[in-house]
Amino acid sequence: IQRQSIQIMLCYDEDEKLTPSLEIIVPHDLADGFVNNKRQSYKFKFQRIFDQGANQETIFENIAKPVAESVLAGYNGTIFAYGQTGSGKTFTITGGAERYSDRGIIPRTLSYIFEQLQKDSSTIYTTRISYLEIYNECGYDLLDPRHEASSLEDLPKVTVFEDPDQNIHLKNLSLHQAATEEEALNLLFLGDTNRMIAETPMNQASTRSHCIFSIHLSSKEPGSATVRHAKLHLVDLAGSERVAKTGVGGQLLTEAKYINLSLHYLEQVIIALSEKHRSHIPYRNSMMTSVLRDSLGGNCMTTMIATLSLEKRNIDESISTCRFAQRVALIKNEAVLNEEIDPRLMIIRLQKEIQELKDELAIVTGEQRTEALTDAELLELEKLITSFLEDQDPESRLEVGTDMRKIHHCFHYLKKLLNDKKIHGKSTVSSEIKDQDCQEPLKEKEYKKLRDLLQQRDNEISILSEHERGRSRERGRHRIGNRLQAPSHQPRA
Repeated sequence: IQRQSIQIMLCYDEDEKLTPSLEIIVPHDLADGFVNNKRQSYKFKFQRIFDQGANQETIFENIAKPVAESVLAGYNGTIFAYGQTGSGKTFTITGGAERYSDRGIIPRTLSYIFEQLQKDSSTIYTTRISYLEIYNECGYDLLDPRHEASSLEDLPKVTVFEDPDQNIHLKNLSLHQAATEEEALNLLFLGDTNRMIAETPMNQASTRSHCIFSIHLSSKEPGSATVRHAKLHLVDLAGSERVAKTGVGGQLLTEAKYINLSLHYLEQVIIALSEKHRSHIPYRNSMMTSVLRDSLGGNCMTTMIATLSLEKRNIDESISTCRFAQRVALIKNEAVLNEEIDPRLMIIRLQKEIQELKDELAIVTGEQRTEALTDAELLELEKLITSFLEDQDPESRLEVGTDMRKIHHCFHYLKKLLNDKKIHGKSTVSSEIKDQDCQEPLKEKEYKKLRDLLQQRDNEISILSEHERGRSRERGRHRIGNRLQAPSHQPRA
């Protein structure tokens, strides 16, 4: 781009993975009539460079979307726009009101976050919104319901205080819960309506304050005691301007002085953070640097957008903005996952643990409770015992706690069930004995009958045997007699 002999070129370094760089060439003006030893070429490297043709969708996809994804994962994020007045910071962060496609980073980020929350039904999310305005080094809540009806000076001021762990807290800054994208956008529109805007020689609608739109996101899985907290700061800084060039006065002059002073303190913090061996970082010099303490050199993933004006009269401010962006790039943040135990669940867990310890102590010391169990408690215990006895699982357990009254009642109830079972068992055994007694005479008669029959058969066998032996003796005597008489019948010779 060439504007009145000033050249602004976009180039890529092949040796460094095609890193884009912006080169501004300002030739010496020989008509000035004096020796000019200024640099003619200024070269700055950036991660991404967008020209005038880039639309809002491209800016969001490349800059804001990665930060929004990290916030959904539980990391803190910050996006802030820096540049001179009239260079397009508010248009980039908030957007334009004429067309829907001119939506800025804030509304697009809200749409993206709530779209992702609706897709993830396995996690419980809570979203809260705050909108802080820093005007003339004083903080105001843009979402205060009295903002429209009262003057700025009548509103409660937002104050900054620090706890012993060096965590920053903002007093009188309200947090509004937003369950849907529509509710969040309504809060954004309400805050934008209450912003301080004035007409200046550089901009017809110049924002005269720094604004920080914050999204606080909490997530927890059902049944889990771990909660993730993440916050996203979307910062629209007021534009710097040279009072000598603009020629403003009165209230605009006062506002310009406070704006330039706060940006100067911001630059001091950036310079201190970029120096390796710097022991003190002047966060407390201004309210803005105190609020953005985590975003600058802390637990946060920070992205800076530098907006430039390509007019010849603004070339010095553009070079200054690029230098500031280079210093910001030297800062190294350490973003960590923000997880903690839910305090309410922790209180319930500790109360249960205290009660268990008291019960154990009562068992050890032998102290018994005097009050009797209620009918509902007794019925519940009997149901537990019945369920325990019917459970076929050998590893099942009867959980009644450490209350000795309940333990004694369980033993009494089990004893009762056992006695009832014994009585029922005795009646069953006695009935079986009676049946056996009734059957005993029948068995005795059969045995006697069989014994008599056996004796009769033995007698018959004995008689038959004796008779057979008598007949055998008679036959033997008859044969001997015959042998003795035979020779007398033979004839003589």
